[in-house]
Amino acid sequence: MHPQIVNDKKGMKDEKTLVIPKATLSRLPIYYCYLQERLSEGQEFVSSSTMAESLSLNAVQVRKDLASVSSVPGRPKMGFRTELLLNDMKTYLGYDNYNEAVLVGVGGLGKTLLQYPGFKNYGLDVVAGFDVDPNVVGRMVGGKPVYGMDKLENLVRRLGVQLGIITVPGAQAQIVADLLVSAGIKAIWNFAPAHIDLPSGVIIKNENLAASLAVLSSRLQEED
Repeated sequence: MHPQIVNDKKGMKDEKTLVIPKATLSRLPIYYCYLQERLSEGQEFVSSSTMAESLSLNAVQVRKDLASVSSVPGRPKMGFRTELLLNDMKTYLGYDNYNEAVLVGVGGLGKTLLQYPGFKNYGLDVVAGFDVDPNVVGRMVGGKPVYGMDKLENLVRRLGVQLGIITVPGAQAQIVADLLVSAGIKAIWNFAPAHIDLPSGVIIKNENLAASLAVLSSRLQEED
């Protein structure tokens, strides 16, 4: 079951739908990674206060976040059972329901993402890459086939893929997005440095690397 995102300040869950604030959803993957590390170290229980201190977060907020996803309340003075909380969070985030994705733009960043094995830990399987460069089309990258753009729609519709990843130059981003939507893609993870217009009902998450670098550079200058 996937959580429904809302922008209000209160989250609630019922038997049919989990509704959580967007800010909470953004923190859950951080908790998930933390819990994975604690479980690998053999830590049977974890407290919200310890987690908050380790992650430099507000303890009250962390406790509320964990309570919103946990199927069993934490024990006084002990906290939550690590494995159970991790499994609850995995289900809540949809990491136990594999989503297949296609990637368009097998350049430097695209190749890196195709070769990244960690996506499967979060329920994502990038099944194929697409490009127009004859030097990469027809090859395998990270064990994934790279096809020409003429194969995109057929593969997406045949496999029922709903997620598309864009790693092309900004000038081509809108064209690629239109092709993905036309093929049936319902959500786009965009790494291109460009604004993309999409029909209502198509979800987009932008990862602007240039903007992130600008923020870091600005903060460094403030520290000097």
